[in-house]
Amino acid sequence: MARILSALIIGLIFGSGIAISGMINPAKVLNFFDFTGTWDPSLAFVMGGALVVTAIGYFFILKRPAPLLDKSFHLPLKQQIDRPLIAGSAIFGIGWGIGGFCPGGSIPALGLMQTDVYILVGSMIIGILFARMMRRKMQC
Repeated sequence: MARILSALIIGLIFGSGIAISGMINPAKVLNFFDFTGTWDPSLAFVMGGALVVTAIGYFFILKRPAPLLDKSFHLPLKQQIDRPLIAGSAIFGIGWGIGGFCPGGSIPALGLMQTDVYILVGSMIIGILFARMMRRKMQC
């Protein structure tokens, strides 16, 4: 129960931060990518602040033998940059640039009750399922 409650609290904090920063507003996100037009650099400060907080958090948390609510840390073991990583990153970036939503911003934006958000999240779920299916087929 403590794990579920902590996940809920962390999700609420994350979603609130995304909403307050403006990352649920696709126009603001798209303006961040429009360097030659109506460029809005404010999201760079949001992302930079998140990077600093994450780096500090990792520095202190990873010194512990285990997390508070689990037996061990679940960190990625793979350290190589490979074709699936590059392809996934490119698809993520293109989708973010076209739609104005990243996955982290789209989930809190579901509360806006806008059709485009539901289409994006639905498409994201279909993409995740398709990628899993393709990964299984490639491993056979």
